[in-house]
Order: sequence, then structure tokens, then C-alpha cells
Amino acid sequence: MNSLDQAEGECSGTGRARSCCSGVSAAAGSAPARPERAASSLRSGPRRGAALRGAKRPREASAASALRSRGRRSSSAQTDLKAFERRLTEYIACLQPATGRWRMILIVVSVCTATGAWNWLIDPETQKVSFLTSLWNHPFFTISCITLIGLFFAGIHKRVVAPSIIAARCRTVLAEYNMSCDDTGKLILKPRPHVQ
Repeated sequence: MNSLDQAEGECSGTGRARSCCSGVSAAAGSAPARPERAASSLRSGPRRGAALRGAKRPREASAASALRSRGRRSSSAQTDLKAFERRLTEYIACLQPATGRWRMILIVVSVCTATGAWNWLIDPETQKVSFLTSLWNHPFFTISCITLIGLFFAGIHKRVVAPSIIAARCRTVLAEYNMSCDDTGKLILKPRPHVQ
């Protein structure tokens, strides 16, 4: 009796097990899509995360590109300023030899004119004869004086100070950008004014 009860219990247990297994298999057969949905959700999860990260990346990329563009702008501005300073110093340096020559010419002609004028004034004949005759009697003074007048009409008074004129004009223009330059063309950056 005991063994028979045990056998029936085992059979009933196996039946229960079979029914449980069949229930599980039925459940598995009736809902095979749940694991696929779970797998698809697991698969789509990283994609969604990547999509979110991709959405964040353009913002980060735009910020990085803005910083790069600012850096490029500042570096290009510095390059432009250095190129302008180099060109200005080269131009003023190229004017220096010609300016020196014009200064020497002006000095020589001025000394000659002053010497001829002194000789013309101390000559006793100057007071006795007419003005044109006195000039004819002193050709050195006459030629020197005509040469000096011609040089001034040619603009020698501007040529002897050409670098200073260029530097002054550049200072006038650079003052609008809060900068200046010296007589050799070197740029001088002034501190920014504090706006209150």
C-alpha cells in the first residue's frame, strides 16, 4: 500500500510535472515574441543610447568648432597684425636712404645759398647797382637760390620727412583700433578702455 501510494504519487507528480512542462511549453509557444521583444529592446537600447549620444555630439562638435574658429580668428588676426607691422617697418626702412639723400641735398643747397647771400650782401657794389645787375654779378648766389626754390616747389620739404609723415598717418588710422606705432613702424598696442 505504501509502495502503491508512492507509485501513484510519482505518477501524479510526473503528470503534474508534465502538465507544468506542457504549460510552460504552451506558454513558451504562445509567447515566443516576448524574448524577441526583449532581445530587440536590448538591441535597440544601445542604438537609442548611441542616437542620444549622437544628438549630444553635434552640440559638442559645434562648441568645439566655435572654439577652433575663435582660435583661428585670433591667430589669423595676430598673423595679419604681424604682417602689417613687418610691411610698415619695411616701407619706412626703404624710405630712409632716399630721405637721407634728400636731406643732404637740402643741406648743401641751403649752405651754398647762405654763403652766396652773405657774399652778395657784403659786396659794396650791391648798393650801387640795380637788383638784377647785382644778381648777375653774383652767379653763385643766383644759381643756389634758384635751385633751392626749385627744390621746394618739387616738394623736398615733404621728402625729407617722408617717414615721419607715413608714421603720423598710420597713427591717425591705428588710433581708431586702439593702437599706435613708433617712427620705425613698430606697432604699439594700447590697453583696452574700461567701459563703465
